[in-house]
Amino acid sequence: MAEPKTQKTKASVTQFIAAVEDETRRKDAKAIDKLMREVSGEKPAMWGPTIVGYGQWVNTNTLGAAPWPKIGFSPRKANLVLYVLSESKECAALLKKLGKHKTGKSCLYINKLADVDEAVLRDLVTQSWKEMTKKYG
Repeated sequence: MAEPKTQKTKASVTQFIAAVEDETRRKDAKAIDKLMREVSGEKPAMWGPTIVGYGQWVNTNTLGAAPWPKIGFSPRKANLVLYVLSESKECAALLKKLGKHKTGKSCLYINKLADVDEAVLRDLVTQSWKEMTKKYG
């Protein structure tokens, strides 16, 4: 069985965020890191070269079992990607109040923090953390 492509590394989260080229994206990444640390109570780790993750669970699928962060984010060039979405009613209700964003299966895409209500974002991250912890320990 093949190893998962994205794995936890020992790379520095602080150095990764400091190296984000765009100043707004870097400031937003620092703010999201602070938010996710507060909500999770966890020290973040790098997952692959571009994902900052908090906590861990084991994702079992047709390819086998692979560890993955409970919540996380990636400050990409096009937008900030937050790995915090679920199919819950609470998540859907919060997304309606969030502000300018796009979604994928479990991803929330925002251009910049100024585009969203940060209190609603905190609630969304908190809801996701609680849901993942309840489901996976």
